[in-house]
Amino acid sequence: MLKLAGSAQASGKWLLQGCAAFVAALTMAIAVNPARADDIQNAGQLLRSGQHQQALERVNKVLAAKPRDAQARFLKGLILTEQGNTKEAVPIFQKLTEDYPDLPEPYNNLAVIYAAQGQYDKARASLEQSIRTHPSYATAYENLGDVYSKLASQAYDKALQLDSSNSVAQNKLALVRELVGGAPRGTATAAKPPAKLPVTVAAAAAQPPAATPAPAPTAPPVVAETKPAAAAPSVAPAAPEKPAPKAASSDSGSDEVIQVLNAWASAWSKRNVDAYLAFYAKDFKTPKGEPRAEWEQGRRTRILAPKTISVETDSPKVSMTGDRQASVTFRQRYRSDNINANSMKTLVLVKVNGGWRIQQEKVAN
Repeated sequence: MLKLAGSAQASGKWLLQGCAAFVAALTMAIAVNPARADDIQNAGQLLRSGQHQQALERVNKVLAAKPRDAQARFLKGLILTEQGNTKEAVPIFQKLTEDYPDLPEPYNNLAVIYAAQGQYDKARASLEQSIRTHPSYATAYENLGDVYSKLASQAYDKALQLDSSNSVAQNKLALVRELVGGAPRGTATAAKPPAKLPVTVAAAAAQPPAATPAPAPTAPPVVAETKPAAAAPSVAPAAPEKPAPKAASSDSGSDEVIQVLNAWASAWSKRNVDAYLAFYAKDFKTPKGEPRAEWEQGRRTRILAPKTISVETDSPKVSMTGDRQASVTFRQRYRSDNINANSMKTLVLVKVNGGWRIQQEKVAN
């Protein structure tokens, strides 16, 4: 479970103890400019509440007056990562490593982004540099172990593609995938690319991150093993954790939509990105009109970022438009280790090959 340095609940304070000189410099800056401190604190609060654009505007206000402000730059990198905008987040963390080469957090956070993109060699190099700057940085060691496990998984998978009868490699691959998550292997010819390594997003804290055991990997639903991620099954790919809420309509079409809604929320809660993305139709209208691949990468980063996610759907109301189109409106309650957010959401679904797929999402706070 890769983790970004620290916690977004730190109100912008992101340095580890041990970097005493830099901590003192930032403390002095806050003391002589309380307005700046308020803006950073407010930006952190907005980030925690899921108001990413407002948080970004607040941070940009600080940076307009003081472009080299380390806390504001770091917080901006976190906000952009939460938004899935890693293209802009990466250079921010890279510049911080240049300006403050003795701090481990920017190296660690670069590694998290690289791992989410499947660039495990670059992630490994960044984590090793993070550890060199701070040899007692437990988070970086834990992340490095996950990256090594992912690299091992890829190597064993390649070995089995070359020799499908290698039972030793099969056993090793099964053990590694049980550790970091991913589909169990069948035969060499039917093997799929290794699953993405889980990544956890958080801001840097004033205290050294505590070494916490990685959560037990959750086995992906059966559908993720037998169908491509681009197509969801007609039956929900994962059973909901609790009884499905009842919709106002009792016809079979409405019941199917409710089943899909709860399975979609369950896959999201379990951070099973492949199963989650499988619920979206090929012609899904991305929120900002961005390319589908870019949207999927952003969702992958956002879902794998927190250590825990809980998504609840309250009081769903289904409206059927014929036999092949429906919409469901509900109260979405999202909780993670960084953010709590409630919003009204509407999903527009279409029936494809006997199963319901999400064609559009509409959010109204």
